[in-house]
Amino acid sequence: MVILGYPGVQALDLVGPFEVFTGATMALAGEGRSDDGYRVRIVTRNGEPATTGTGLALVADPLPDPRVEIDTLVLPGGWGVTDVRRDAATVGWLRIAAERTRRVVSVCTGAFLAAEAGLIDGCAATTHWAFAEQLGREFPMVAVDPEPIFVRSSDKVWTAAGVTAGIDLALALVEDDYGADVAQTVARWLVMYLRRPGGQTQFAAPVWMPRAKRAPIREVQEAIEADPGGPHSIPELARRAAMSPRHFTRVFTEEVGEAPGAYVERIRTEAARRQLEETDDTVTVIAQRCGFGSAETLRRNFVRRLGISPDQYRKTFAKV
Repeated sequence: MVILGYPGVQALDLVGPFEVFTGATMALAGEGRSDDGYRVRIVTRNGEPATTGTGLALVADPLPDPRVEIDTLVLPGGWGVTDVRRDAATVGWLRIAAERTRRVVSVCTGAFLAAEAGLIDGCAATTHWAFAEQLGREFPMVAVDPEPIFVRSSDKVWTAAGVTAGIDLALALVEDDYGADVAQTVARWLVMYLRRPGGQTQFAAPVWMPRAKRAPIREVQEAIEADPGGPHSIPELARRAAMSPRHFTRVFTEEVGEAPGAYVERIRTEAARRQLEETDDTVTVIAQRCGFGSAETLRRNFVRRLGISPDQYRKTFAKV
């Protein structure tokens, strides 16, 4: 097990998986299976300490001979990933080492390093939600999905979303290698879900769509955002914009980037998210106030858009 370090690595991207793998090794030893488990090494190009973005320095070994077989190669992210992507020696080492590696794993923006080395071309992959669009733009050969906590593209390629998602992925690797009981033991020790509910969209900041250039469409956007629970049918919105419903739908979609109905649903979802976080009102009350009509309609919308129910969302993010 090799975890790549470099200047500016994200501490938790590296330390999180490290703790899971070493925890699994201790759990297996406790069961009398001392021959099983992982030998985990942090490596850097010249064996210098892996210095994190917060100043933590982690002892590391030099990069091993790339012709020696590696079981699992973990590529963490961090602000320093931009520089290490430009380091031809490191990227070249990755390309050669990956040929003899059973599994290649990226965490967060470590996906950019994997993509730079061509290790995830043609693969489904994820990364931190804030960088997913950039990853897809820079590497069109990678099928980027910003929603999952982690993606198993094949037996060899796994990618995780941001920061703590590396722990989720590492637990999945332990489960794949040694079974659910061992993985669950480690998860309990870390006070973690073995399988976290929902995807990473639930953690993302609200995505507000760009303002339309045409004043009538901008006014419609503002009206929806000012009163998410209002009667925002297509005919009503078209009347407000002084257009026919068909013409309004076409112009709105061109200006905003999504259809009026989808936009209304997005704004209502964000309004419900805020109220679930900031109030103790019931889900039924919030659903009616935000224009969903019923708690069941809100629940279906939440599960479809965020991968998690309103009740689960509130338990995780409530501020009251």
